[in-house]
Amino acid sequence: MSADERRELVLRVAGTHFAEGGLDGTSTEDIARAAGISQPYLFRLFSTKRALFTASCERVFARIEAVFREAADGVTGEQALTAMGGAYVELIHDRELVLHMQQAFVACRDPEVRAATRAGFARLHGVVTTLSGADPETVRQFFATGMLLNVVAAMDLLDPTVPVEPWAQSLVPPS
Repeated sequence: MSADERRELVLRVAGTHFAEGGLDGTSTEDIARAAGISQPYLFRLFSTKRALFTASCERVFARIEAVFREAADGVTGEQALTAMGGAYVELIHDRELVLHMQQAFVACRDPEVRAATRAGFARLHGVVTTLSGADPETVRQFFATGMLLNVVAAMDLLDPTVPVEPWAQSLVPPS
């Protein structure tokens, strides 16, 4: 396996671990073991645990950006917002992605993580604004709804096998 392929493998494995344990609760030794490499090799690929975490977080934001771009392809305005919103509702069924994004926000007390998280969120904001052409208030509402959906997904309210509690029914998007 080439170094680039190994790096991709490590990022996939790290994403799973960071989604569960966050920056502080995840062991690089566990990531290395799960990726089938030594811990020293992990640190040759990523200089620090923080660098691995931020690279993993950047993958989350890049995936969301790609989903938004694909959804809005060929449409603008309200149609673009609706398409991106619908695509996001589908995307957040990936619980690992949602939890990893939440872990990025939690770790923002660290200046490097905060900078990377802000950069990723800024890219998403720019993509939504550009693709939709929406005014700032509409874009704010779009992201506010997205953040609510993140919380709904993190609480596992989207699990179709579990009845939605009455208090949560208005929060869960229609299937």
